[in-house]
Formats: sequence, C-alpha cells, structure tokens
Amino acid sequence: MTSSQFNYQNHNLDSAILLTLYKNMLKPRLVEEKMLVLLRQGKISKWFSGIGQEAISVGVTVALNSNEYILPMHRNLGVFTTRKIPLSQLFAQWQGKASGFTKGRDRSFHFGSQDYKIIGMISHLGPQLGVADGIALASKLKNKNEVTAVFTGEGGTSEGDFHEALNVASVWELPVLFCVENNGYGLSTPTNQQYNCENIADRGLGYGMESHIIDGNNIIEVYSKMNTIAESVRQNPRPVLIEFKTFRIRGHEEASGTKYVPNDVLDMWSKKDPITNFELFLRDSNILNEEENKRLKADILNEINKHLDIAYSEDEIIPNEANELNDVFHSFENKIVSSCSGFKEIRFIDAVSEGLKQSMQRDNSLVIMGQDIAEYGGAFKITEGFIGAFGKDRIRNTPICESAIIETAYGLSIAGIKSIVEMQFADFVSSGFNPVVNLLAKSYYRWGQNADIVIRMPCGGDVGAGPFHSQTNEAWFTKTPGLKVIYPAFPYDVKGLLASSINDPNPVLFFEHKGLYRSIRQEVPVDYFTLPIGKANLVKTGKDITVISYGAAVHWALETLKKNPQISADVIDLRTLQPLDLEAIFNSVKKTGKAIILQEDSMFGGIASDISAQIMEQCFEYLDAPVKRVASLDTPIPFLKTLENQYLPKNRFEAELIAILKY
Repeated sequence: MTSSQFNYQNHNLDSAILLTLYKNMLKPRLVEEKMLVLLRQGKISKWFSGIGQEAISVGVTVALNSNEYILPMHRNLGVFTTRKIPLSQLFAQWQGKASGFTKGRDRSFHFGSQDYKIIGMISHLGPQLGVADGIALASKLKNKNEVTAVFTGEGGTSEGDFHEALNVASVWELPVLFCVENNGYGLSTPTNQQYNCENIADRGLGYGMESHIIDGNNIIEVYSKMNTIAESVRQNPRPVLIEFKTFRIRGHEEASGTKYVPNDVLDMWSKKDPITNFELFLRDSNILNEEENKRLKADILNEINKHLDIAYSEDEIIPNEANELNDVFHSFENKIVSSCSGFKEIRFIDAVSEGLKQSMQRDNSLVIMGQDIAEYGGAFKITEGFIGAFGKDRIRNTPICESAIIETAYGLSIAGIKSIVEMQFADFVSSGFNPVVNLLAKSYYRWGQNADIVIRMPCGGDVGAGPFHSQTNEAWFTKTPGLKVIYPAFPYDVKGLLASSINDPNPVLFFEHKGLYRSIRQEVPVDYFTLPIGKANLVKTGKDITVISYGAAVHWALETLKKNPQISADVIDLRTLQPLDLEAIFNSVKKTGKAIILQEDSMFGGIASDISAQIMEQCFEYLDAPVKRVASLDTPIPFLKTLENQYLPKNRFEAELIAILKY
C-alpha cells in the first residue's frame, strides 16, 4: 500500500501541525484497540468503535478553539483525547468508577465536561443537534464570535430533531457546524433505506444553508477545510452542514458485527484507513521516520497502561441511597423576597405577565422563546409589549418545533443563560416530550449539568377547546424524577411562584390554567416577590374533612363548600406537585380523619392516586373513611360543552363529598 490512496499534496501545513494531526489520530486508535481487548475480557460492558473514522473527530477538534463547544457522538473518541481529557478519567467512566464523569450512572460517551467544553449525547441521538443551537445562540447573544460543532450520523439525519435543529439554526443564523459522519449504515440499515437523495449535504439547499462534502478519511482535507469554514463562521455567523464520507470498519457496537456489509466494501474501505495512509505519507515526506513512530506508539501505550492502572486501583462505588436522591436536583436555596410595596387587584393572566416582566428586568440575560410570543404577544397576549421593552434577541419567536426549542433552551443553560419556553398549549409539549423527560430531567443526575429552564404550560379544560387544547397533563411529568412541577390556582401564587421558578436552577414545568386567566382576580403585590416552592397553601380551615386539590379544581371545591356552609373542611391548594408538600397533607388528615382529592386530570395514573396511597400508608390509623378520589372521566376531553361538563368532575364533586362525610 502507498500513500497514493489520498491526495495529501495540496496543502500549506507545516510539519508540526501534520505531526500533531497524526499523533491525535494515533492515540484514540491505540486506546480503542486496548478497549476491544478489555471488552473481550469482560472488563468493560460495551464499546462503540470509531476505528476508520478518526480523521473526522481529530480534524474537527483541532480546527476549533479550545473554548468552543463540541457535541460528539459515541464514535468520536478522538474528540475527547484531542481535548486532552486524562485517560484515567475516561477509563474510570467506562468502568463505572466514581472519578469518571457520571458516578457510575451512565456509560460510554453519555456524558459531558464543562472543563473541556464537550457536551455528550443521549441515546436518542437527535436532541444534541438542538442543544448545539442553544450553545451557538448564547455565543451570538454574548458577541463571542465562537462556533459550535455538533456530530451526528447519517441515521440520525432521519430524525425530526435533525430537521428542526437545522431549520432553527438557519432562521436564527446560528454559528453551528452540523457534522454528519456518513459511514454507510445506521446500525445495519444502509443509506439507501435511510434517505432518498444522493448526498446528505444536498439537504442544505432546502434550509438555505451552506453545505460541504468532505472526504472523512483524509485528515489533511478534514482539518484544512474545517479550519477555513470555522474561521469564516466566526467572522460571519451562520450554520453550515458538512457531510463527511467515511466508513466504520467494525460493527455499530461490538456485539453487532459486520456480517451485513459485503466483503468487497470492507476491503475497499480498509485500504482507505486514515491512519495507515497518513503514516505512509509522513514517511514518504521525511516528516516521520520508523524510529520516531515506534517511540510515539510506545509512549502512547505506556500512557494507556499507566492510566488503566490508576482506574483499576480505584475502589468500586458503594451504593448510597442518600447520594442518589440528593443528586436528582441541583441544590437551591430559594431566598424569599417580600414585596414592600402596596397591593393591587389583578387577573390571573396579569400575574403571569407581571411575573415574567419583572424577572426579565432583574436578569438582563433572561430569554423567552415560543411561538407567536414576540410582536403578536402570544396566543393569550401575555407577552404583549415585551418586544419594545426587551428587544428581539430576548423575546424570540420560534418556528413550530417544540423539540428543538426545548433542546435550544438546554444549550442556553449549558452556556450560562436562563430561558423560559412557552408551550402555546400544554398539549403541544408532547412534540417535545423526549428532551423534557430524557434530557432535561436526567441531566443533573447523569453528569452534574443542571438544566436551568422554565417551561410554561397553558393548560386545562372548561373552555370548550376540545381534545388537543384542553389537557391538564401534569401527570406525564410528576412521575419523572428530575422535573419540578408547579400548578398554582390564584394570581398571588402565580406571580410569586413564577419568580421562584425562574430563580430555580432546575427544570420547572409551570402549569397555568387557561380557564383562570381572565376569570380569577386577587390582590397581588405590585413589586417583585417570591414564594417557597414545595409548600402547599391551606386556603380554608375546618374539622370535618380535608379537601386536597390544585389548579382550577381548587375553585370548584371552594364553590361547592360555599353552597354547603354546613361542611367544615380544610382545603389544601397543593400549588406545587413536585416536590409535594406531604407534611401539610398528613397534618390536615390526622386532624380531620377524612380526605377527598379533587383533580381535573382523568383518574387513572393521576397524582390523586399517589396522594391517596401516601395517606393510606402514613395516616391509616387516623382515617375514619377510605380516601376518596374525584377526577375527570377516563376519556379524552371532548369539545361539545355538554359533553365537557359530563367529562369534568366539578359537577360530581358535591355528591362524592357528601357521601364520604356520611361514611
């Protein structure tokens, strides 16, 4: 074999950079070869090989500045080694040791490091493309003239997240380098079953985006072109789609094998090995001799063995339940701010708007994103006038792409900017469900990166809006560890809890019942103030029964009690569903001996079931009757008003309340 497999001649790179590129490719190759041995010995559990693709990881990483973020995939070991992450820490990560990046909670490359400006993937592949948008947006907002590079494979380009992320980046002119490693197969599925165009780069035209095709096995071409593109994007921020033509010599992961690949294809690509060919070129060019090459390989192997010994010598993690529970949320002391000003009567919707506005005034970097929220002021006019007050950079209309915008919010958080995302209707969060429950919720627990995001959720029925605009879907999220869920019923609580949610460094879903927007008024402090998260409010006291509710259902309960003045009841407005104020619930139930839980959500799987179970487990000896749950029918919510009235529980609550009192 000769170096004529590639044209390495047309370059203006000096010997030092050529040797740097070679060393940086050689290191991940030798690490991988060692890992494959350890995999066969059962000393690591899984391995995704990047053998044959090292030129892409190394070329891109060397072309970027060390302060610029890279979002790699599970085949980009060269990104980590080129950024000089200590091998012992990588080995500890793969062995599930404490000095790794995830404390044994995640494996392989599902981690990130702010120290090295590397943000790892989750298994769903696509979300990291939107995360790159957020990091790049932060760079643009801070006038940093930095690029963000994000990797995906040709299979990942079939996901909706790919299209959403490219569209957002194009519309907002974000400095993102979308690097697609086209290695011919998504696991075993060939490209002709993944997409029906000649080149992935051709898709750039549809997004109004510059695109390039690069030989991913030619390290000089990768580095030279990426260096030129990156410098151009720093000076003229814009997204660029880059397709690297390459091949993976080994299976998707080692257990998969490569039996689905024709032998002639394997033979052809083995002759295009990026390291073997480049080594021959360096020798032919008298830049590297055999002795130097042997010494270089020996030094890397010594480093590998030394760092493996460090990782092996580390003690195994001893499971500690408290440590696990304490790492679900970023610790946060909510300093309660009391308003010294007067009060004024405002509507629920005004409390939301005031809470947002005053938080925007206090934090000059805070960003709000959502559909139609800018000039139009949002579907409910909550952000009307915000453009004039805060500008288009901070009040951002988004395309219709819930998934990408939630991912963008996460990217902003990584880069130190808090954001508020408005779901036009809470129902629409289903289009962004994956990043909420698999990215935001798990991030801090997995690798210590908090997701500093509030997602506003206009929700609820009793407004004749039908199955797609009326859901109260809090139960989708209350069962997901790592998310906080807030659901106020009164303007005072809305304003104070919204401010606290914005201060909280964890992901918060903030539910706002649309039916309360213009129907409920209350005296609320004029100035900024906060309320404690996780504390229920006892809105009415009594001795006969404990009524537990939240959102619009609190008002239904109060109306029922007003009609029945003979009933003496504690009424607990939960306000926060996660974390839940169980102490307030237990104290009341122990006093009254009876409990009824009213929720607007349908019965099965709702939060009332968990509260009921908690009461039965913790307060059984105090109960004089079974705990009663009252909820909507187990059907989708209908549009027709008579059907909606039948669906909702507010007209059934009175009978159920009286029945349990008679028990």
